[in-house]
Amino acid sequence: MNRILWIVLFALGLAAPFIVYPVFMMKLLCFALFASAFNLLLGYTGLLSFGHAAFFGGASYVTGHLVKVSGLTPELGVLGGTLFAALLGYLFGSLAIRRQGIYFAMVTLALAQIVYFIALKAPFTGGEDGLQGIPRGNLFGMIDLGQTYAIGGNPVALNLYYFVFVLFCLGFWIIYRTINSPFGQVLKAIRENEPRAVSLGYKVERFKLMAFVISAALAGMAGSMKSLVFQLASLTDVSWHTSGEVVLMTLLGGVGTVLGPLVGAFTVVTLQSELSSVGSWITVIIGVTFVVCVLLFRRGFVGELGRLLKRSL
Repeated sequence: MNRILWIVLFALGLAAPFIVYPVFMMKLLCFALFASAFNLLLGYTGLLSFGHAAFFGGASYVTGHLVKVSGLTPELGVLGGTLFAALLGYLFGSLAIRRQGIYFAMVTLALAQIVYFIALKAPFTGGEDGLQGIPRGNLFGMIDLGQTYAIGGNPVALNLYYFVFVLFCLGFWIIYRTINSPFGQVLKAIRENEPRAVSLGYKVERFKLMAFVISAALAGMAGSMKSLVFQLASLTDVSWHTSGEVVLMTLLGGVGTVLGPLVGAFTVVTLQSELSSVGSWITVIIGVTFVVCVLLFRRGFVGELGRLLKRSL
């Protein structure tokens, strides 16, 4: 059953640009990977970070700078952004994992605000204007990611879409394998009962730090893809609002579920797209939607659906 589900989802991803507006799909894939990376930390390790936008947005700036200023190819730009996010995750994680609960969350938020301040003041980030006009470039120096094809009378950047789709699948596969590995089982043990994990001889802080770095790196990969899709790295990418959005996506879809972050990202991105005409009221609408869903679906959409399926079997 699981294999059939994955095949169906993969096929839908391949066919998506011919059915749905490709830019919307690419934005969805970026935020779905971002939410999945965050869920690895919150849902499977039990660590609530309020600063994940630092990795998402920081990698976005690094990739934009490498591609636009240094002239690197897009795959090297994404790799550079991902490695930067992993390094930043190691630095932040080394400090944050010394604390637990709300103190951990506040430390990550404070560190993320430092990154926001640097993005605002540093000369190479563009300040409030952001880093604009990021070229999509040629993949491996051969495939033009900016090339469009006429589909249904509309220009579609198929090369860029499938590049983003492949990276999303790679990132999601890494998360899936991590969750279902012995390492992932230790993370779950830490989430459920950290003192017991310590008593069994596991070096809990080391496992937490590894999970933090993996989560940060994949969040950075999502941010790197986003900078190529929209050809822009802005302050919004590193703001606390973005950190809040990824928490919202994960809670809506279902914390600690594999597909929950994807469903949550789809819900939020779709609401933002469809309700863009209402202006600032979109924040109120999403907030009300979140409250209603939390009251009715305490485990998130996927979590509640899984519970109902288990009850019926």
